[in-house]
Amino acid sequence: MNDAPVTGAAAPGPGGEAPAPGGQAPVPGGEAPAPGGTAPASGGTAPVHGTAAPPPPPRPGLRQRIAHRYRRLPLRSRLALLTAVAVAFAVAASAAACWVVTRDRLTEQLDATLSQQAKEIRAEYVQALGAKCNSPLPENARLQLPTPYTIQIVTADGTVCTSWEKIRIPAQGSDVQVARGQTDETTHTTRGADGKEMRVLTRPYHGPLTDALGNQVALSIASPMSTVTDPLNQLALVLLAVTGIGVLGAATAGLWVARAGLKPVDRLTGAVEHVARTQDLTLRIPTEGEDEIARLSRSFNSMTAALAASRDLQRQLIADAGHELRTPLTSLRTNIDLLVRSEQSGRDLPAADKQALLASVKAQMGELAALIGDLQELSRTPEAGPGHGAGVGVVALHEAVAAALERARLRGPSLTFTADLEPWYVRGEPAALERAVVNLLDNAVKFSPAGGAVEVRLAGGELAVRDHGPGIPAAELPHVFERFWRSPSARSLPGSGLGLSIVARTAEQAGGGVRLRAAPGGGTEALLTLPGASTPPPDLPGGGA
Repeated sequence: MNDAPVTGAAAPGPGGEAPAPGGQAPVPGGEAPAPGGTAPASGGTAPVHGTAAPPPPPRPGLRQRIAHRYRRLPLRSRLALLTAVAVAFAVAASAAACWVVTRDRLTEQLDATLSQQAKEIRAEYVQALGAKCNSPLPENARLQLPTPYTIQIVTADGTVCTSWEKIRIPAQGSDVQVARGQTDETTHTTRGADGKEMRVLTRPYHGPLTDALGNQVALSIASPMSTVTDPLNQLALVLLAVTGIGVLGAATAGLWVARAGLKPVDRLTGAVEHVARTQDLTLRIPTEGEDEIARLSRSFNSMTAALAASRDLQRQLIADAGHELRTPLTSLRTNIDLLVRSEQSGRDLPAADKQALLASVKAQMGELAALIGDLQELSRTPEAGPGHGAGVGVVALHEAVAAALERARLRGPSLTFTADLEPWYVRGEPAALERAVVNLLDNAVKFSPAGGAVEVRLAGGELAVRDHGPGIPAAELPHVFERFWRSPSARSLPGSGLGLSIVARTAEQAGGGVRLRAAPGGGTEALLTLPGASTPPPDLPGGGA
């Protein structure tokens, strides 16, 4: 029965309430008007009196909440979850493909069966079924069904005729097209009058049967889709069970594999936490194999060893610096105490003694300044490698040596300096290279006897500085570049024991090296080797176009 259209005013709402003006039905559960007869504001929002409260912060979306919870899971749980999800996706995709292929094959088999059965329908049955469509049959009439399938006659106007023993299946547009001769055959899935899903095959009927207007008719044969859906449902249950078992097994296996694979990481984490808690840098992790975890363990062991060595060097540097600073500070304090007592007692020191004390104070302050400068130089962080750093550039080494010679002549006015300098350009920090050359020349001036000679030669990237002093014993040569190390014979001479250490560090940063050796005929020769070229780069003045 068709429903009559609704016109005019809307029907009363639930509970018999009259519709709102304008045809709108009252909203169930709506708010009553405000006291005093004030109607709600437009849009249904009541007026707000006073200052409105700030809106609550927006709640994170579902994706953000899932991502937040995922990030809070332990690593092994995340690995197990990812494994389970991957296996579930793979199994689900395989199960879906299997289900689709099986459905298509079963449907094809059902279509082939319908086609074969359609060929075997007897003309007598069709004639009897057509007679039923044109005139009512007697009550005691019975049709002999050739098959257990539902057989229908479809006319050009969409009328369907079938046995009263079967449920009528409404004709579809494609069935009507076959009855009208527009298509040769159609196969489709539809539902009968009882809602049962049916597979229908419709073909033109070329027998003597026609409709009331004399038009040709079509013959449909149908079978319940349960022959396909029932096995598919059973298959779906089996695949679902297999998928669940596979996912559960994959999650269990993933958790076990994650625990086994992350056990070395747990051991490494425990070691790191132990080092952070106790600052024990002697801890070492046993390494086995050549995988990533073993490489990480070896890297951790190397890191802790380097940190331990750095801490030991730092402690040694602090101890040595304290020892070296104590001597000039003690002497400086003694001299200042003498000057203060002289002023407080009113007894002036002799002019010569006072002048000597002031000169000693000045020398000790200069020694402290030099020691602090050397410590600052050694405390600078090394660059990434030779030729790296913000202040690195191309340095004319022969010019730096010539400038350092001028300073050395002022410090050793009684010495004779000879220089043979060939052009040589190196890449490094100009200030550091000049300081290294100055330290080598200062060392030669310090150990040269009065009236002696200092020979300087620069050729092929090797700077040789030779003095004619007492020389260095062979047993002491391996220690000359150590920080604060000083030869027993040089304890009375000024210096901090850091000059040659600075030279060695500068040479290493520039990609070169430095060494000392006994010179023929007495004295010591220092050899500083730096990589470079005898001509400047093209972008420097004098380097060509």
